[in-house]
Amino acid sequence: MMALYLKYFFLASFIISLSAQADGRDQAKRIHDRIAGVPANEETLASMVADIDAGDAVSAAYTAMQHPAFYSVTLKNLVSPWTNEEQTVFAPLNDYSATVIGMVRDDIDFRQILSADIIYVGDNSLALPAYSNSNNDHYEAMEKNAVNLLSGLVRQTQSSVTGLTAAATAGVMTTRAAAKAFFVDGTNRAMFRFTVLNHLCTDLEQIKDASRAADRIRQDISRSPGGDSRIFLNACLGCHAGMDPFSQAYAYYDFEYDSEIDPEAENGRLSYNDVAMTDPDTGTRVKKKYHINANNFKYGYVTPDDGWDNYWRNGPNAVLGWDTQVQGLAARGNGAKSMGIELANSEAFASCQVKKVFKTVCLRDPVDTDLAQFGLVVSSFKASNYNLKQVFAETADYCKGD
Repeated sequence: MMALYLKYFFLASFIISLSAQADGRDQAKRIHDRIAGVPANEETLASMVADIDAGDAVSAAYTAMQHPAFYSVTLKNLVSPWTNEEQTVFAPLNDYSATVIGMVRDDIDFRQILSADIIYVGDNSLALPAYSNSNNDHYEAMEKNAVNLLSGLVRQTQSSVTGLTAAATAGVMTTRAAAKAFFVDGTNRAMFRFTVLNHLCTDLEQIKDASRAADRIRQDISRSPGGDSRIFLNACLGCHAGMDPFSQAYAYYDFEYDSEIDPEAENGRLSYNDVAMTDPDTGTRVKKKYHINANNFKYGYVTPDDGWDNYWRNGPNAVLGWDTQVQGLAARGNGAKSMGIELANSEAFASCQVKKVFKTVCLRDPVDTDLAQFGLVVSSFKASNYNLKQVFAETADYCKGD
């Protein structure tokens, strides 16, 4: 009887062992599929299973991130909607998306995407068209030739590649792709709106605050749209009171193109009024677009320079978590670079990156039952010097399945 019992005991143990191995294998497959978007080969899968069985799914996730598809598919699909107003994932690779992909690959502090003098281009050995300030041929050729972005991207400075002075660079905001999408025409408010939407995960309608002072709202905003001042007070003021002081940081930028022969601005280029340059229409470094439609309300704010202020450090939008230690207590500065530092050091910025990665890896938005783990990943993200790979790894661990 005892022999029979032992036989079934060992058989049951063997079955449980096989089940555990299957669970580890299933989890490894799920992690690799979610991170790389393609199945793992047997060697990679075995390595990941070993890590998972040892209780280290984070290392398994890092193994999955060594696959080139993590960069050319997963990261590109994550970043591409940030590069255009339509927020389409089908945008071609460009200097904005390539720069974000390269920064993730190289474990660079992710806050620098809004301030650094940085750009990623294709390696010289790839025989690509040269980077151009007037077209996207360099990056489209990389995509057409299926260049391995894990090995094919090279870090450079914008100041050496595009000719902007280092002080005028502001991470992805001063890439050609961002300029084409958000500095073209208009008033440059689009650049601020989409930067907040893409990197703080909030749109202006969600954070409008009519309790802020209206002293920095430009002349082009009528105070009585349709003859009714209530529209301004109830609809316009809440966004513009905070947005206009911030977007003044872009006062020296524009995207120039010939609208007659190039109506889609495919061959336009970023333009910046550097020190000692004067715009013929304003008599200062400030671009003409900041003074358009001045007669809409001639007593409105006339932009004199690129000085910005954060009116949202106080009031309800203090909930965005502004870091007073980074920029100081003044909540102001000059130019896009310092303004990008202000945005990227907010709690909202850190939470936004985790939220986007969570949806990419877990295929859903976080819900109430995820909030504890979500907070832990945000804290880990900051503690890792804003390493986005760490967010992918910890999120993959959480959503690997039981």
